[in-house]
Amino acid sequence: MTATETPAAEADWLRLDQQICFSLHAASRAFNGLYRVLLKDLGLTYPQYLVMLVLWERGDLPVKKLGELLRLDSGTLSPLVKRLEAAGLVRRERSARDERSVDVRLTGQGAALREQALRVPRSIAAATGFDPAEIGELRARLDRLTSALDAAALEEPPAPPDRR
Repeated sequence: MTATETPAAEADWLRLDQQICFSLHAASRAFNGLYRVLLKDLGLTYPQYLVMLVLWERGDLPVKKLGELLRLDSGTLSPLVKRLEAAGLVRRERSARDERSVDVRLTGQGAALREQALRVPRSIAAATGFDPAEIGELRARLDRLTSALDAAALEEPPAPPDRR
């Protein structure tokens, strides 16, 4: 076998339909399309919806903690929060505990939006065609995958196999 030849089984690894990352990417785009439709009446984008979910669940939070929970950097999160503030859904305030920190708080309008948003996860669950147990299992597997990939990103990549 020459250096340019690749065994058939190994070549299959380079097929698009063999890439888990592409399957996740395609599913993510499909979710985003459906969320776009479902969130239109709420006046939210998907990333804004995620911010609201965290605030509905946890209450007031520093921007830094919000970013950690959503896995977003401040350059991405700050404009999101500013748009939510302009829409009257949240307020940004300097923390009384630490003036370097900015807290994000729901307004009355933002808290009230939660009731309307309850239909969104129900619609998403119905659209998947999965029962609640399947959804829970898939979410758990994706959480494990995320943890494994985070850990792998911190390690040195393995050396490629020797082809001699």
